[in-house]
Amino acid sequence: MNSEASRSKSRIVTASVSSARSASISTRSATVCMALIVLPALSMRSSGACRLSGDGVLSIDAGQRRINVKFTQRSITWGLSMELRDIEIFLTLAEELHFGRTAERLHVSQARVSQAIGRQERRLGVALFDRTSRRVSLTPVGRRLREDLQQALDLLQAGLARAEAASLGAGHTLKVGVFGHAGHELRPLVDAFLARHPGCDVQFGEINGSDPFTALRTGDHDVHVLWLPVAEPDLTVGPTVLTGGRVLALSTSHPLADRDSVSLEDLADNHVVDLGPEAPEYWVSAMVPTRTPLGRRIPRGPAARTFHEILSLVTAGRCVHPLGEIVARYNNPPGIAFLPIHDAPTIQFALTWRSNNDSPVIRALAQTAADLGPISL
Repeated sequence: MNSEASRSKSRIVTASVSSARSASISTRSATVCMALIVLPALSMRSSGACRLSGDGVLSIDAGQRRINVKFTQRSITWGLSMELRDIEIFLTLAEELHFGRTAERLHVSQARVSQAIGRQERRLGVALFDRTSRRVSLTPVGRRLREDLQQALDLLQAGLARAEAASLGAGHTLKVGVFGHAGHELRPLVDAFLARHPGCDVQFGEINGSDPFTALRTGDHDVHVLWLPVAEPDLTVGPTVLTGGRVLALSTSHPLADRDSVSLEDLADNHVVDLGPEAPEYWVSAMVPTRTPLGRRIPRGPAARTFHEILSLVTAGRCVHPLGEIVARYNNPPGIAFLPIHDAPTIQFALTWRSNNDSPVIRALAQTAADLGPISL
């Protein structure tokens, strides 16, 4: 083996197009090959097969060949010095086949797209796209590069996602505030979240409709599951996690108790609980309206602050009160009936957290909820 071949065994993969052509890796496949070598090697660091120097060069022993990959702040430099942003531009244009739509989708100028593609074509010495005044299409080399780059990018993103999932919130307990037994209904969400992030835990705490936000703002809870809308300037509303109807809690001796269901109009002939000043009126009225659909006023009072205080007043016949239908599923107290409110709109419950506590663990829970979709009660 001559000295030039020996030197080629250890090189930084920031080669120019001409030197990349001299290697055994073809120019159009150099990038994907580097990615396919780098990512598996990362998992072999404990065996000494992979070493990262202080200047950002990753040395990988691949059989008898050593490959060095240069990492910089702005990019991972692979075989053709192609930055990640340029890869994203190329792949998006390969999908859209339109420079204007690509620029709009990536929030860059059309000139930036043209420059990125032109730069790569000059480095490769071959056209990636055929352009006419009417259409843009991939050349055969462009089609192959799209396949290779997409495979490499998918592998890179999957590896990073797995690493983030493994380390995210290790040992962290996420405190989630819910109404009553809602935690039971959220079990599919919790199970999915813990499967993705086994280092985390979820602990439920109870909240009351009379004071829905304080435990969030004090930091006692990380997240609340609240009915919508929530329009607080310091709170972020995430995905909807539960949806369901409403029931009316009333005494079994109430004249309406022998019905199969009730109407919102029936509320105008009764009093409902006053939940007090801590809960904003716009939020309370989403569950307990102030007027019926026909505009009749719904009287408020007596006052109560907790769920059990509400049930005590209802049992005594002093009021009726609308509640989420989940209450009827988990509660069967003597002297109280729960009747469906057949004309009440569906209530949505969403994850809500402090905007200044937008931590990776909370975002991970929100992403799991968005992927899973709302749970119907």
